[in-house]
Amino acid sequence: MELQRNLGRLDRIVRGVLGVWLIAGAISAVRDDRTTTAAALGIAAAGLLFNARTGFCGCNAALGIDTTSSTRVESAE
Repeated sequence: MELQRNLGRLDRIVRGVLGVWLIAGAISAVRDDRTTTAAALGIAAAGLLFNARTGFCGCNAALGIDTTSSTRVESAE
């Protein structure tokens, strides 16, 4: 199964940073014996890191959102 990219560069960076942040939260929750919270944060982190790595988001695909092409305003000289 081939996943067609639908995430732009900035979108992937944000998802990667949030994924790492959620992993830190999951580790903290494990240390505090909050296993349900840790599991939820871990699953969310895995999804975001998958999105960041592959450049594909299933929700974006279902909603028809594609952030790969950004419109730049070029200055005319």
